[in-house]
Amino acid sequence: MTETHDPTAEAGVVPGYSDDKKAVLARLRRVEGQVRGLTRMVEDDTYCIDVLTQVSATTKALEAVALKLLDEHLAHCVVDAARKGGPEADAKVAEASAAIARLVRS
Repeated sequence: MTETHDPTAEAGVVPGYSDDKKAVLARLRRVEGQVRGLTRMVEDDTYCIDVLTQVSATTKALEAVALKLLDEHLAHCVVDAARKGGPEADAKVAEASAAIARLVRS
């Protein structure tokens, strides 16, 4: 996984999801529980189709988190940069486009 560094984070700018951080963390904890459940299912030799059904549900839950984060990024970070204009705006739009492309490919 590629790690990115946002210099605005050093300037005291908070992530777009900061207002909903508790909700995002709660969703991630549920996904984590689903993954642990998948591990138990495999350890218990659960029927393949049942495991696949849970994999699908877990994938959808993680995609929902990703879409929430993307929505918050667009609504806060990208909009703020667009208002300021200049190269930062272009960079934020390009960054968002790349993130969307990664989500679509996954």
